[in-house]
Amino acid sequence: QVQLVESGGGLVQAGGSLRLSCAASGLAFSSYAMGWFRQAPGKEREFVAGIRWSPGNYADSVKGRFTISRDNAKNTVYLQMNSLKPEDTAVYYCAADRAYIATMNPTMYDYWGQGTQVTVSS
Repeated sequence: QVQLVESGGGLVQAGGSLRLSCAASGLAFSSYAMGWFRQAPGKEREFVAGIRWSPGNYADSVKGRFTISRDNAKNTVYLQMNSLKPEDTAVYYCAADRAYIATMNPTMYDYWGQGTQVTVSS
């Protein structure tokens, strides 16, 4: 059974940093593209960042502030978030897609985590 478990969310002031982790089990992790998505109340789920091989790809709204990385030995993908803004507030989800590239289309992903809340106060 495939499981993706996010952690690292929380409450932070604007300008602060958080590091999200997503631990995967039950799949051949290195064969999957991994994505981070987010969903704010009343909004659609949106792509944040994705990686199959470094350096990864990013939504324009987070370029230069967020960094995605993965450790295949630990079956874990990370999202380092710096210079956080109130508009980054959302539930953040990781997702896995057995593909060569990390697409921005959430419907292409096969597995999803339960999400972790990130709240940025102004």
